[in-house]
Amino acid sequence: MTARVTIAIDAMGGDHGAHVTVPAALEVLQQHANTKIILVGQQDVLEKELLAQRAIASERLTIHHASQTVAMDELPSQALRGKKDSSMRVAINLVKEGVADACVSAGNTGALMATARFVLKTLPGIDRPAIITALPTIKGHTHVLDLGANVDTTAEHLFEFAVMGSVLTSAVENIERPTVALLNIGEEEIKGNEGVKEAARLIAASNLNYIGFVEGDDIFKGAADVVVCDGFVGNVALKTTEGVARMIRHFMKQEFKRNLLTKLAALVAMPVLKSFARKIDPRRYNGASFVGLQGIVIKSHGNADVFAFTTAINEALIEVEKNVPERIRSQLDVYLAQRKVV
Repeated sequence: MTARVTIAIDAMGGDHGAHVTVPAALEVLQQHANTKIILVGQQDVLEKELLAQRAIASERLTIHHASQTVAMDELPSQALRGKKDSSMRVAINLVKEGVADACVSAGNTGALMATARFVLKTLPGIDRPAIITALPTIKGHTHVLDLGANVDTTAEHLFEFAVMGSVLTSAVENIERPTVALLNIGEEEIKGNEGVKEAARLIAASNLNYIGFVEGDDIFKGAADVVVCDGFVGNVALKTTEGVARMIRHFMKQEFKRNLLTKLAALVAMPVLKSFARKIDPRRYNGASFVGLQGIVIKSHGNADVFAFTTAINEALIEVEKNVPERIRSQLDVYLAQRKVV
């Protein structure tokens, strides 16, 4: 990146607020000399945290005061109507106004999506934005969407998700034609509901690199670069994945602590265990993108630590550099034009 990129951070969002967002911002500024960060939130809180980190506001790190915060359990409608000066809303407004190139928040997902959609609006040709993130696989990782923004979807929505997922993956992973698959209950064409079958026909008729249906276990085999599903299925799959990872870690710790022999085995296996932990560490994949909006909004996990939130900010930097919203806009125009011709 050569041009300066400005990121607005909802510094009060998430389970830990400024205790995580401020040190993460400082870490990113150390990593990227051409980045500016705007910390959005209660000025006294942010100044106190900067002092604790032995840092001060500067030309590259500024504070934008916002008097309100959005609670993690707050209804999206209440946040949208009653919290117009929340750190979340103000950070998104900065993107809308062109002051910032992207917004990063660990706040309430529903409120963040509702606010981002209201303020930034969707791209032309996109009916609904979607949530996309990378998940680890045996081949590296794959991008999955939608992960919870849309519970009820049509075939047209799934087609839009496929386009958006393909464009984002192509941009951030430098893959010319990412493979795209639909998540289904079987690989056979006769499997699945009518919506999924119709989506398959729409995607297959485009010039997306569509490879057909995949099942849940295929996600982690790395069967496709992009896996498309509705938000209900995607969110269940994501939460199941997180639960299985926690269960595996729990049982491994339990077994290695069982007796002296297993404790000794743990010492011998420690390099392998550390390598395994790094590969499946969810913090390395933190930072879900709200694709389909006229602006870049990145959602961090609410319980993210400094390392994880830093990862989310870096995801925002990549998407700004690759100009993901404009790429989606131009590619969608191409695909829709092709369908009209057909």
